[in-house]
Amino acid sequence: MSKIASTDLILNPDGSVYHLNLLPEDIADTIITVGDQDRVAEVSFFFDTIEIKKSKREFVTHTGYIGRKRISVISTGIGTDNIDIVLNELDALVNIDLETREPKAEKKSLTIVRIGTSGALQSSVPVDSVLVSEYAVGLDSLMHYYEMEDSEEELGLKQAFSEHLSSLPGISPYVCRASKRLLVEFGTGVSKGITVTTPGFYAPQGRLVRAKNRVNDLIQHLSDFEHQGATITNLEMETAGLYALAKVLGHEALSVNAILANRITNEFSKNPQQTISRAIGLTLKKLV
Repeated sequence: MSKIASTDLILNPDGSVYHLNLLPEDIADTIITVGDQDRVAEVSFFFDTIEIKKSKREFVTHTGYIGRKRISVISTGIGTDNIDIVLNELDALVNIDLETREPKAEKKSLTIVRIGTSGALQSSVPVDSVLVSEYAVGLDSLMHYYEMEDSEEELGLKQAFSEHLSSLPGISPYVCRASKRLLVEFGTGVSKGITVTTPGFYAPQGRLVRAKNRVNDLIQHLSDFEHQGATITNLEMETAGLYALAKVLGHEALSVNAILANRITNEFSKNPQQTISRAIGLTLKKLV
C-alpha cells in the first residue's frame, strides 16, 4: 500500500492521531472501551499505577498497570460513528508508521473489550445481570462503507434476520461474531447472547416520546426473532461496529453488557451503578 494521504489520516502538530490525541506509546495492547467518559476513571481506579491521562473532546484515555498487566481504558462516546473513529485511530497507532505514513509490514492485533450498558429483549434476561455478546447485528449503516467477508455462521444469521424484518422499511443489517478466543476466556459462568446495535436511542430502539415512530412494534419484532434456537437477547449502540471493524482490521473484540433495563417487562435497574461496577470487575478479572 502506498503512503497514506494527510487528508486520509490526519495528525495533530505533535504527531498524535487527530481525535484521540494519542501517540503510539500511549496505548497498551489490551484496551477497554467505555461509552461514558466519566467511566474511564471508574475503571482506572482499580489500576495499581496510572502512567498516562489524555483527553480530547469525548475521548478520554487512561493507561496503567494492574500488577504487570498494562491496560488502556478509552471512552468512545455513543454510537458506531464514534466507534469508526476510535477503531481506525487505534489501528493507526499500532499498524501505521506515523512518520512515513506507510503501513507496517508486521501487523499487531489488539485485544479490545467494551464495557457498556444495555437493555434486554427477552423476559428471561434479568435486569442487573451481565451478558457477553457472542454475535452482534448492526442496524446502523457503518459497515455498508467497508468491505467485510461473512463467515458461514454470520451469513446465515444475517439472512435469517433480514427475512424476519423484511416488512420493516430501511433496514439492511450486518452481522459479526465476537473474538473466539475472548469468548472462551470470558465465557465461564457468564451468559452469552445476540446483541442488536441500533443507530439511535429513541425511535431506533422503539421508544416513543413525541416524534412519531415510523417502525411500529420494533421491540416485539426483535424479541420474536429466532435462528437455530437462538434469540436476540439485548440491544445497545456500539457492539456491532466494534466487532465488524475489529474483524476488518485484524483485532480481537468482545462486548460485556451491563443489563440495566428489560424492554419486555418494562423494568429498570434500581441500582445501575452496582451492575456497571460488577461488569467492570468481571472484565478486569478476566483480562488480568
